[in-house]
Amino acid sequence: GCAIGDRPVDLHLRGLEALGARISLDSGDIVATTPPGGRLRGARIFLGGPFGSTVLGTANVMSAATLARGTTVIESAACEPEIVDLAAMLTAMGARISGAGSPRITIHGVEALPGVDHEVIPDRIEAGTLMCAAAITDGDVVIENCPLDALMAAVDRLHAMGVSVEELHESRGTSDGASGVDPMRATCRVRRIGAMKPVEITTQPHPGFPTDLQAQFLATLCLSSGNSVVTEKIFPERFLHVAELARMGAQVNRAGATVIVSGVHRLVGAPVMASDLRASAGLVLAGLAATGTTVINRVYHLDRGYEHLDQRLGTLGARIVREDDRAATEERVPVIETKPRESVRSA
Repeated sequence: GCAIGDRPVDLHLRGLEALGARISLDSGDIVATTPPGGRLRGARIFLGGPFGSTVLGTANVMSAATLARGTTVIESAACEPEIVDLAAMLTAMGARISGAGSPRITIHGVEALPGVDHEVIPDRIEAGTLMCAAAITDGDVVIENCPLDALMAAVDRLHAMGVSVEELHESRGTSDGASGVDPMRATCRVRRIGAMKPVEITTQPHPGFPTDLQAQFLATLCLSSGNSVVTEKIFPERFLHVAELARMGAQVNRAGATVIVSGVHRLVGAPVMASDLRASAGLVLAGLAATGTTVINRVYHLDRGYEHLDQRLGTLGARIVREDDRAATEERVPVIETKPRESVRSA
């Protein structure tokens, strides 16, 4: 993952060891082996950490427990929608899982898991990024297949900022789309209503405000009419984009895990450096709203979390060009050049 602070794997290892796996280090590599007999055993496992539960740790332990002998109970499990979706796929394969989406997940081990066809849920962070694109440029965008039910905290902050997020279908059905509209695949219209207002944002584990949208919202708030407060409680050092936004004229002041954003009338295009995946997205959004040309270096980070974001924004009217798509070298790195646009709008 991105270099956004400490990302220990101790909870992953602790969970697997509780299931009977043997963990060792070999020349810097972690080696995990099954116990004698070749099968893990069920256990009661606590996966809470200093900054909340672990999403991938929950996914790893839950997946391993499906084929363990006996029953596994995960306490302080991650509640993210991706965990619910993974559990749905494993259940379709024959796993016996209950409680996914809550802090306690129970897994009864089975003998085997056959293959299935499964369509993963839409990317909530990509949807949230597009919402911010509409907000920061005063655009008017319709997003299809939007996982609205997984973005309630972000939508709440957008509403407080004066940004309308309107679901275009009144009827709502079950998550499997059996009737009405699947709330994880909704169609919504995003547009700003008047001047953008300042807000307070604190990142938290789901269903709280997602840390992966912090950079995008922080960039958007640079053009609000007042002082906003953004506090990062998941990765307290995840603010490398702050200095780059300041190069574009943003009034941002960091104090530990909190940034005070004093809204300005405009941002100014400048050469900036992307440090990680979400910081890259935040700088792209800032570039769309800035006067002049913004050149963002090292945007190869974007490819880890977005599918052709530059092209998608281009279809909405953004003036954005990817200059080099080759792997980064010391002499040349992928660059996105953005030029000002009054707004991004759906066709």
